[in-house]
Parts: sequence; C-alpha cells; structure tokens
Amino acid sequence: MHVGYGRLSAAESRPIEIKPLFHYWPNSTALTFSGWGCNFYCPWCQNYPLSFRHPRPDDPVVEPEVLVREALRAGDEGLCASFNEPATLFDYLVEVFSLGRRYGLYATIVTNAYFTLKAVDVLVSEAGVDGWSIDIKGCPGMKGKGILPAIDHSVVFRNARRIIDLGGHVEMVHLVVTGANDDPECFEWIIDQHISNLGHQVPLHINRYYPAHRWHKPPTPIGKLLEWREKARRAGIEFVYVGNVGDPELESTRCPRCGKLLIRREGYRVTYYNLDCSNGRCRCPRCGYPIPLRGTYIAGKSIPSR
Repeated sequence: MHVGYGRLSAAESRPIEIKPLFHYWPNSTALTFSGWGCNFYCPWCQNYPLSFRHPRPDDPVVEPEVLVREALRAGDEGLCASFNEPATLFDYLVEVFSLGRRYGLYATIVTNAYFTLKAVDVLVSEAGVDGWSIDIKGCPGMKGKGILPAIDHSVVFRNARRIIDLGGHVEMVHLVVTGANDDPECFEWIIDQHISNLGHQVPLHINRYYPAHRWHKPPTPIGKLLEWREKARRAGIEFVYVGNVGDPELESTRCPRCGKLLIRREGYRVTYYNLDCSNGRCRCPRCGYPIPLRGTYIAGKSIPSR
C-alpha cells in the first residue's frame, strides 16, 4: 500500500457537467474526490495546492467503503476522481470504483490520461470506469518552448482510443493556454489526432484559460476560442463546446444535421432536454440523427449543497 492510499484532499458532490462531461448521465451528480500529487508539472495548474503537495503522514485514510456510503447518502448517481491527477491513487481508484459498481454507482475520472495501456485496461475492464474527461495538454510543438518537454502528446489519444475500444465514454478537453498551446499549428495537430484516432462524434471541449500558479499570461481571447470552435466543426467534429466563458449557447448540444436544440446547459445544470432515447441509443427527435449519450438523464436535480 503506497503512502497516498486513501489520503484525500477533497470529497464533495458535484454536477457531472462541471467535469466537463456533457454526453454522460446528464444532470446527474457524482461524489468527487481527489488525492495529492501529479505526474505532470503544468505551470498554469489551477489546482496546484493539491497537485504539488504530498500527503502528510498524519492525514487520515478514507476507506473506500466510506466514500461509497457517502455517495449513497448524498443521493449521487456516481463517483468521480478529479482535481489532481487521479492515477497517482491507482490502487485506491480500483478499489473505490469496483465497490461502487456493486451499489449501482457509475465511475468517472478527470485525467491527463498519461499512463500505460495496462492501466487503462484495468481501470475500464476491472474497475468499471466508463466515463472519461481527458485533458489534452497540447502538442509536440510545445517542446520547442521548453514546456512539458518530456511528454509524448500522442499517448493521450492512444489511450483515449483504447478506452473507446473497451466500451468507455470519452470527452476530450483542450485548455487553450496563452503562450503555451495556443498557436494554430498546435490546434491543427489536435484536430487531426482527434479525428484520426477518435472519430467525429467524440465531444471536444475548448476551454478558456485564466492566469494561475506561475503562469501569468492574459486569459485566452474569446475570439480565438470561437474561431477554433468553428475550425473544429468545419473539420468534422460534431460536438464542440466552449467552456469557462459562462455562455449557455456555447455549452448547449444541437443536432449536427438539422441544428435542433437538444440539451441546454446553464450553471452546470441541464435546463432543457429533448432526445429520443431507447435501448441505449439516442436520436434527434426532429431528424433522427444519432446522438452519442451514455447513461440516463436525471430530470429536476439541482446542485447539491456544499
């Protein structure tokens, strides 16, 4: 058992949309927990008090049974590992998610997905993690800037492909960091990797960066985010969202074929939902176009009190 096992930095019920996961159990909540540490060092990390600190020897150990019991007590539909890099608690994740599955709780992870294929196989096939919000840190061109120089950025897409092949649900997230991964060539590489590895229906979230930790460049211009959204859509990615700007229209799901509004989101909650779903498949009610969606829409659920 490693030093960080069960030593948590946070645990609270949170909306699934905040991960972000927009096509997975809409309007549900997950008991979201985190440990300490990370396998990357991103100078713009917004969770740096968690990611760059080691657990203290006297930090209490939260046993998996305690987390699962709390999720059930709070009325959550699932469990989610987030905030720091969850894979640093690998053994703990496997035990928590495996136990949660016995009680009908879904399992999700917010991650940089920078680990081995064997780790992917264990998390999906053994622990039952089927909801993945994967952060794209950037592209190979960042090495020339001395930013995350030791990373093979293609590993993230390789692992996302394996998750899909094993039956998991994937949504990709690109935080557009000013001066780091915001040049057009970088985004073109990301689009190419996304389409060639994951296909046209895997959602892409293009999120705005704000200064944090040791990175003090200006926030991402909204115009750039909108430009990149259109570029991704023209390239064929059917579900492209712009986050961290607070505009419900940019976080709403429309039918790629006919443009009908299918899901509207505001304040990390679903405020409108209109999909025809049966036998695990969803379609646009107007034109019948298939819409990828995992899980069940949870109607009328508000954000839990903190």
